[in-house]
Amino acid sequence: MQISYFIKLYKFQLLLTLSGLLFYWAFAYNLSRTDSIKLLTLYVALFVLSYKLLQLTKHNIQFLTWIAFGFRAVFILAIPNLSQDFYRFIWDGRMILEGFNPYLYTPESFISASNFPINQAQQLYNGMGLLNASHFTNYPPINQLCFVLAGIFSSKSILGSVITLRLIIIAADLGILYFGKRLLRQFKLPEHLIFWYILNPFIIIELTGNLHFEGVMLFFLIWSLYLLEKNKWLLAAIVFACSVSVKLIPLLFLPLFFKWFKKEETINSKTKRTKKINLLKLLSFYSIVGITTICFFLPFYSSEFLTNYTNTVALWFQNFEFNASIYYLLRTIGYWISGYNQIAIIGKLTAIFIFIFVVSLAILKKVNNTKQLIATMLIALSVYYFTSTTVHPWYVATLVLLSVFTDYKFPLVWSFMIIFSYLAYANSNNSENLWIIAFEYIVVFSVFLLDIFKPKLLETKFS
Repeated sequence: MQISYFIKLYKFQLLLTLSGLLFYWAFAYNLSRTDSIKLLTLYVALFVLSYKLLQLTKHNIQFLTWIAFGFRAVFILAIPNLSQDFYRFIWDGRMILEGFNPYLYTPESFISASNFPINQAQQLYNGMGLLNASHFTNYPPINQLCFVLAGIFSSKSILGSVITLRLIIIAADLGILYFGKRLLRQFKLPEHLIFWYILNPFIIIELTGNLHFEGVMLFFLIWSLYLLEKNKWLLAAIVFACSVSVKLIPLLFLPLFFKWFKKEETINSKTKRTKKINLLKLLSFYSIVGITTICFFLPFYSSEFLTNYTNTVALWFQNFEFNASIYYLLRTIGYWISGYNQIAIIGKLTAIFIFIFVVSLAILKKVNNTKQLIATMLIALSVYYFTSTTVHPWYVATLVLLSVFTDYKFPLVWSFMIIFSYLAYANSNNSENLWIIAFEYIVVFSVFLLDIFKPKLLETKFS
């Protein structure tokens, strides 16, 4: 009786869910990234379905949870079809289990010498591609631990390793749901807002589907922010270091904690109060983050490691280009002036600009609570991506999660528009159509400017 009543009550939502399962199955098992029309059609359909499901079912958190993780379950047996990075993940994990330091060797150095140090070495090398295979790994230690787990549970099967990696990422999303709901509750915001991340097709496809570990990094980040909100800053520092040790991007946020560590002091017994930075707590927080992160890296340390790792990270600023916005404009100007690509110079100047911008935010931006801290993080990372030489689709996942706790909508729009970057794979040389990139960023920048200035316009209008 209860089942029939549930079906009657949620029949439209169940129809949408069934359609979503079918569309995700087609995405996971019957799609090539070169098939642009099918890719876009499925992606748009999944966004519409997810929006309607969240709109109609936002008060039933349990139902939304089953739907979101049911969609993820569709991908369990699928080999990623939009990214080949997972081959390198499996390679690194198996290398560690064989006693090799993955930061000291490139896959190319082994294969070119007809040396096959791990199971399925040639297959993994072919899958990751020459660009990936010719560079040293840049994945931090906790990320490497995930790769090792894939090697432990499946040392001879690529599919088995993929399943292990996928289960780790799904578990991380469960953690994000858990702490995300609690953080929203602390902010007195509706819990269903976390499903703009959890139910987002972009998140499901890029993380669960394509096996990108932004989700694991975000699990530690959101856990850390929750601990900060509960004033457990010592434990928050350790967890934040875990986030850095999955992906380095949270390092960008460190200066922004400057104003969070304040304490009130009574100047006058009546009304005057001021807030001062608690330098001891601030320095202790930074020290714990730094020492914990270094401890994670120590098992891999050598002079060669330091050189290889810093050079590999620097490549992202000075060599690689993909789905950029402001950088492409600067590159064009550089061509007009010098006649050749000025990426090395532009990359260095961009890094300096971002450093100055983030430090300025830390000093000038009002940050009295964790909610304001998250909003400042969102702005800092957005400007970084707007000026970056390389913006892979999965990078936007961090913006999507942070936006859940703010009034900003542009990350959600970007999570939809980012699919257009995959149209670069529709041609044989994987070249980007700059008109398509321009379309993507015109939409994103338009919504970004609305998010920034609309509240001020409304304030002026009604003041």
